[in-house]
Parts: sequence; structure tokens; C-alpha cells
Amino acid sequence: MIRTGLQIDGIVQGVGFRPFIHRLAEKHALNGWIRNSSSGVELELEGEEGNIAAFIADVRDCAPPLAHVDRVTAHRLDGLRGYSSFEIVRSRAGDRMRTLVSPDVGICDDCLRELFDPDDRRYRFPFINCTNCGPRFTIIEDIPYDRAKTTMAGFAMCPDCLAEYRDIRSRRYHAQPDCCGICGPSLFFLDASGTPVPGDPIESARRLIASGGIVAVKGLGGIHLACLPEEGVVRELRRRKKRDEKPFALMCRELSDAEDICLLSAFERALLTSPSKPIVLLKKRSLSLLPHISENACIGVMLPYTPVHCLLMEGRFGRLVMTSANISETPIIYENKEAVESLRGIADGFLLNDRDIRTRCDDSLVREADGHPYFLRRSRGYTPAPVRAPMELDGVLACGAEQKASFGLGKGSDFFLSGHIGDLKNIESYDNYTSQISHFEKLFDVSPDLLACDLHPDYLSTVYAQRRAEAESLELVRIQHHHAHLASCMADNGLDRDCIGVIWDGAGLGTDGTIWGGEVLYGGYGGFSRLCSLRTVPLPGGDAAVRDIGRIGYALLRDAQVSDPEAIVGGEFAFLASMLDSGACIFPTSSMGRLFDGAAAIMGIRRRVSYEGQGAVLLESAAADAGNPYPVEFYENGGVRLFDHRELIRALARDVRAGRSVRAVAADFMQTLCAAALAAVSYAAGVTGCRDVCLSGGVFQNMFLLRGLTRALRAEGFGVFIHSRVSCTDEGVSFGQAAVAKRRSN
Repeated sequence: MIRTGLQIDGIVQGVGFRPFIHRLAEKHALNGWIRNSSSGVELELEGEEGNIAAFIADVRDCAPPLAHVDRVTAHRLDGLRGYSSFEIVRSRAGDRMRTLVSPDVGICDDCLRELFDPDDRRYRFPFINCTNCGPRFTIIEDIPYDRAKTTMAGFAMCPDCLAEYRDIRSRRYHAQPDCCGICGPSLFFLDASGTPVPGDPIESARRLIASGGIVAVKGLGGIHLACLPEEGVVRELRRRKKRDEKPFALMCRELSDAEDICLLSAFERALLTSPSKPIVLLKKRSLSLLPHISENACIGVMLPYTPVHCLLMEGRFGRLVMTSANISETPIIYENKEAVESLRGIADGFLLNDRDIRTRCDDSLVREADGHPYFLRRSRGYTPAPVRAPMELDGVLACGAEQKASFGLGKGSDFFLSGHIGDLKNIESYDNYTSQISHFEKLFDVSPDLLACDLHPDYLSTVYAQRRAEAESLELVRIQHHHAHLASCMADNGLDRDCIGVIWDGAGLGTDGTIWGGEVLYGGYGGFSRLCSLRTVPLPGGDAAVRDIGRIGYALLRDAQVSDPEAIVGGEFAFLASMLDSGACIFPTSSMGRLFDGAAAIMGIRRRVSYEGQGAVLLESAAADAGNPYPVEFYENGGVRLFDHRELIRALARDVRAGRSVRAVAADFMQTLCAAALAAVSYAAGVTGCRDVCLSGGVFQNMFLLRGLTRALRAEGFGVFIHSRVSCTDEGVSFGQAAVAKRRSN
């Protein structure tokens, strides 16, 4: 007989871990206790040495589905205490908090079965949950994770729920949000003016949606706008929300409802039905299907992930449009009062509840790439689970970029990446950004001593970092944008050696003061060199050209000396010709995103865009599955090898004038970019001897490029690394910033 102390680190609170340990102790005839602590869970065990060894093996191998065990530390204790049973004891706060907090989890199969069982006491109860599902991160105020430190603190358990909570054999044993219709939150329905509507709130919402109305529905991390997917209703939603063309997501009642409109792989089915329940970007069965919801070849689909969603769709709606409730690029609305005030004139009714959301959290958006999840937005269902880095990141706060902003905190080798925040271009988004930083620092007990930010001085994330560094006398490291992308992909793949990086995105300030975006870099966390880039694309009028992409198309044609460019792009460009001749208000950039915009305009796909990346998205959607590259040319300038897109633009112009199909021209354009990237990487490999290639940047949301370039590189014997744990977009750069800053600081 021995006595052993155990410390278990990982996601081990709020996921049924203590009940699991209790059952393991009974299985192995061990006595003692367990409690949540600020560093995970800690135990004392008394029993035979062999039984304790078997217990530890089961902890590592048989943890509950939502738990994640990082470390089990055991140490022999002197003497026996004579424990007669195994107990769960009160949590205590420690000196340094290291607890990992579980993300919110979609409704589990057991709770779903009880929800629709007339004999169950939680029949049709809209807040049913257990240790395997329900709210976590969005309701936590502080740790250790106990009910008193969540937004459920005001709901005292009734005797029946309390009995379950204390019953080791119950699925709700120590489930902190546990409740029922007697003691839990209440669902209610308000009309368009915010006046309570008597009767069943679910039925009130269902009737309004069925009649063509738009209903605000409170979920786990915020409020959605829900409506029928019919063209007239969706057109009205677009008018009210001022979202002219950007795609909406669909919530499908079951997998079969998604399969009716989309092509699903086994991996995509697994993503849709996983506990995280993200939006999965799926290929539509036909480009012409549901164009009023998504004008491109793909559509975002999710399954119901809360009991409210399940009740709302039960037996009546196979599919509903479900989009975040926000105004003009501001953060998702998550408070009842704000919803009623801000959505007046947008929502025809409100299906709300009195369980507060502590931290807003948008839906995650993910797709499949190379047999792995490929995040376009990492948020609900995944945040704040840490991403493990290949180095210590302790004490670093990485402040991210401006578009698709995120931040992250380092603690040991764990990196706690924020959820989706959006573009930092208004005070509402900035306030959400700073508020979440404060909450993360409190939740994970991190007091930063090192700040990392982008080189661009006008990003609000950079301004925040500079002001805070000055106010608190903290070290600040400014990191070039595309270097951060390279470092992010390296860290995502656990690499700590120099790599070649193909970094293609919209824009980032370069070390030479110009705007980059089509780069081939070589380096690691300590530094980088710029080996290849894109011949600059002229932007007449700067940001105006990002919206009026016909300007970019015209400028590219002029740069390539194509005759009569107005006839190809369509329009009157005398004022642009004058600007280009004089060089006034012309902003050159090596942005691959802007080259896509110009190409989309030349092909006649779009002249103007209403959302960021629209031209590129529609170009990819229009393309055939395969293409043949146009000629690829490079030239040297200032020690950097530049891809000369002029011959590509001339070829596009010839094909467009000849009446060749957009489907063929778009595929050939993207195949040319794959060929150019392969040539650039081969050149970089010859210079450096490196054979490892990282692909990062928002342009690699394009699956034609990602898959085509990956195949081409691997065929030439290169090792190719893409993202799988953080996004390839600017949302992921904070991970790279943290790694670079820590390496430079050391």
C-alpha cells in the first residue's frame, strides 16, 4: 500500500473528468480525493502500487471524449492517511493558474434523445446539457471552473438536479451548467418592438419564420438571424442587414438535408457531426443552386448545435438561413437588450433567454484540406483550446493584424488563440478586442511581459501594442506581416528549422515600406530573406481600387501594353489613364489578392465587389477543375526574383477577346500561378538547399491553388506544410508573431 499525489494538466474541467476519475478509482480499488485546482486537477490516492500504475495508464488512455490530458505528474507521498473512500472535494485557487478551459460543445446524442423523449423530465427543455455537451467557455467568468464562477451562478439547482449532480453514476455528475425546467434559465419570445408574446416561445418563432419573417435567435456565443432559405425572404434579409452579396450560412436539420444540396466526403460528414459543430464549407451540387444564398460554388453548412436549434427545426424546417446578428461589420450581438435595440427594423421577432453569455463567440468556419481540418475561422467549438507550440511562449501577447483580427497569449508552450473578432476598423470591434484580451489574461493567469505586433503603424492592433508597451514598460517586437505568416505555418506544423514560405495574401507592409502580398520567403523564427515576389500591381486610387476592381484590371492591361484595354474591362477610364501617366495616386503592391481582383475584372466576372475577396472567390468558382498554364516569366530586380505577370495578362486578354470560356480561362490563370510558385520555390531551393515549403496567407483559401500547388511541389520531392490548427488568413498571424517575438527576445 502506498500514497501517491497526482497532478493532471490539460482540458480537465467541465468535461466530466472528475466523475471519470471517481469511477476509475472504484475500478482499481483506490481511495482518496480529487479536486479542481487552478493548475488542472489534483488527486491523492491510496492503494496497491500496481493498481495505482494501472489507474494512471487508464487516465492517459481512456479519458472522456471532451477531455484532453497533456501531462500526468505523479509523486510518492510519505505515510498513509487511511482514506476509506474516494471523494470529490472543494476546488481551491492556487498561486499560478494553468487550467485549460473547454470550448463550447454541441448537444450530444444522449441529451438529444432525452430532449425528444416524452417520458424524460427534460422533455423539450431548451437548455438540456450534461458533462459531454453544452456551454463552457462562453459562460465562464473565472476559474477554477465551478458553477459559482459562471453565468449559471444565479440559477440554484432544484433537489432533482442536485441529486444528479452528486450521483457518481449520473451523466450530469458535477456538470456545472446542469439544470431543468424547474431551476434553469427561461426561454421567451418578443415581437419586433420588444414586447413579450405569450404562449410557447418556440412555436411563436416557428410560426413567424414559416410566414417569411426574420427571427433573432440566441445561441451559445451570440445571436443569429434565422429565416427561410427562399429567395424573396433572403433578399429582404440582405436589404435589412445591408449585406448585398456576401454568402450566408445554412443550418440543416440533418445530414440528409445537407446532402440534398452539397457533395459530402466522409471527412466532411465527420466535421459536421463532431462535438464542435462548426460551419463546414461544402461544394454545392451545382453552381446554379441557391445563388441567392451563396453566389459561388461552395456554401457554408452547419447542423443544429443547441437544444433551441433542434426544437426550432423539429419536423418543420429542413434548412434555415442562420447568420450572425451584427450591424455593418461590428461584432456579433450577444446581449438581449442590445439585440432588441440594435436589430429593430431587421428582426421581426426575438427568441431569447435569460442565461447570460459572458464571452461572445462566432461560429467557426472550416473545410477539408489534405485530410485535415482547414480553418477559415477558428472560433466556437475550438476556442479557447490551446495550440501547442514547438517552443516556450510564456508571457507573450501577440496582437495580430487588422483584418480578421485575432490575438493570442502564450503560457509555457500553450498558445491561447482568441476567437473570431473581425476587422479592427471601428470602435465596437476594438472594444471587443481589448475586452477579450483582459478576459483571457484573467482566465489563463497571464501577465504579459513581451508584446508582439505588426509592422504597420496604423493597425489598431499595433496602436494597442505600442500604447500598452509604453504604459507598462513592456518589451515590444514589431514583426513583418508575411514573416509572421511563415512562422505561423511553421509553428502550426511543429517545425523549428528554416523553411521556404509561399506567402500569398491581400496586403502587408514590407520591410522596404511598400505593400507586399505575393512573396516567397526563406527563413525561420529568427529572421527571413525575400527571395521572390510578384511584379507590382498598380492600384489607381488605393483603397478605391480594392472595391472597384475594374480599375486594377485596366491598370494591369495598360502595364502589359494591351491595346484598347477599355474594351476588355468595359467602361470609361480616361481619368485612370491620366493617373497612370502621371503616377498620381497610384499605389503599387505585390499583392497576389489584387492580381486575382484584376484578373476577375479582365475576365468579365466582376467590375465592382461588395465584400473582401469577392472577385477571387467568383473566379475560383467559375473555373474548370483543371487547366494548362500560360507562359511563366521572371526577372531580377534589387536582388529579388519577380514573377512577371505581363505575359499572363496579355494571354488573358487574347483569350477573352477570342471569346474563350471563362471556365477555361480561369482554370488556366490559376494553373499559371501554380506553375509560377513551383518555379519560384525551385529557385529558392537552389539558392538555399531547403526542401521544406510552407503555404500561408489568405489566398490559400483557394482550394484550386492549395491542392494544385501541393500536388506539384510534392511531385518534385518537396515537403509541403499547410495549416491545420490555425487559419491561413490573418487570423492565424498572431501565432507566428508570438513565435518570432519569443525567439528574438531570447
